[in-house]
This record gives sequence, C-alpha cells and structure tokens, in this order.
Amino acid sequence: MEGIEHKNVLVNGINMHVAEKGNKEHPAILFLHGFPELGIHGVIKFSHYLLAVIVLHIVGDLISLINTLGLDQVFVVGHDWGALIAWYFCLLRPDRVNALVNTSVAFPRRAANKPTERLRAAFGDDYYICRFQEPGVAEAEFARSTTANLITIFFAMRTPGPLCVPKEIGFGGSPNKPATLPSWLTEEDVAYYASKFDLKGFTGGLNYYRALDLSWELTAPWCNAEVKVP
Repeated sequence: MEGIEHKNVLVNGINMHVAEKGNKEHPAILFLHGFPELGIHGVIKFSHYLLAVIVLHIVGDLISLINTLGLDQVFVVGHDWGALIAWYFCLLRPDRVNALVNTSVAFPRRAANKPTERLRAAFGDDYYICRFQEPGVAEAEFARSTTANLITIFFAMRTPGPLCVPKEIGFGGSPNKPATLPSWLTEEDVAYYASKFDLKGFTGGLNYYRALDLSWELTAPWCNAEVKVP
C-alpha cells in the first residue's frame, strides 16, 4: 500500500514495528491483527516474540504505543487474537477508546474451567488449539513443509467446522502436496509472509495459544464486565 510509513518504536521495554498512515488531524484507528496475519494487510502492526504472551501485558504495550505516538484516543479494530486483545483493551482502558469494531472472536465470557479444558471436552485432543499447547510439537510439524506452502494452506482453508489436525497427518499435511492460492492472495503476499516467518519462526504466534489458560486466570477480575466506551 502506498503512503504507509514503517518504523520501529521502543515501547514498554520492547521493540514494536509500526506501519502508519495518515496524520494526527484525523481520528486514529488502531488495527490489531491475529495469527498468522501480519501488518501487510493492516495499518498498525505489533509483533514481539516472548516465551509467553499474556493479554494484560499486550494491553500495556498498546497503551504505551499510543502514548508514544502522541494519541489520546483511538478507534480499535481487532481480528482473531487482535479482537481478544481489543476486548480487554476496552475493558481496562475505556477512556482511551472512541469505538470498537471486532471480528471472528466473541466477547470472552467466564466459565468454571480453563479454556483448554473446555476445548478438549468439546472438540478432542486433535483440535488445533489443543495441539498447539506442547512447545515445539507444532513447530516441528510446520518444519516438514515449506513456509510458503504453510501460509497458503492457512489462508486457503475452506473446511467448515472445528479445525482438527490428527498427529498422523500433521500441520501442513504432505510437504509435497501444493496448496492453491485463493483469488485474493498473491504470490507476492505469500513471499512476504514466508520471509518474515522464516526470519523469526512461528513460536511467537503459537505462544499466544500456550498462554491462553494463564490469560484466563489473570483476567478473572473482569468476569461479567461490560464493554463501555464513551
């Protein structure tokens, strides 16, 4: 996209990559993407690679980001993991939010047991979030295929219903089975994604899933809270 400025910003002790467009004369929109998306399809991208990524830490990082950018309030647009972060962003700091738009992830209602326990009970051990829990396992399966082929498989998937991946098949399936690009995804897009994941690997994104139960525990004080923005 033309007119986008890319820069690295040191916020909250981490180096955050930001893709920015526009000026401070217009209302600011904070785009929060999910996994395995990157900022190529948004305007503001955040990504950092920790041993565990916890929702409260990320909200703190985003507050530090908008402070660093000199913004008072933002419109928040979230998708997938970005939507989950956006919910808690609005719960914790409604004073910094003009409005919220979320897709793909519903408001995180509280339940009696941990998210991974509920997911295993509902969909079985082969459900992809359950399969992501053990460090190194999914990464090893990803490594059996090329990164470009994996990215294409992720975005071209059209199977309805819960995503279950038996161990005998593995993520990415056969490394010799090519995936077909959907009409909205170009070879250039795939090459960009592959170059970034080849550089840093998938562990950063997968750790969001591995911190799911811990984030659930830490957000207990906001049980049954309502999202309110000015």
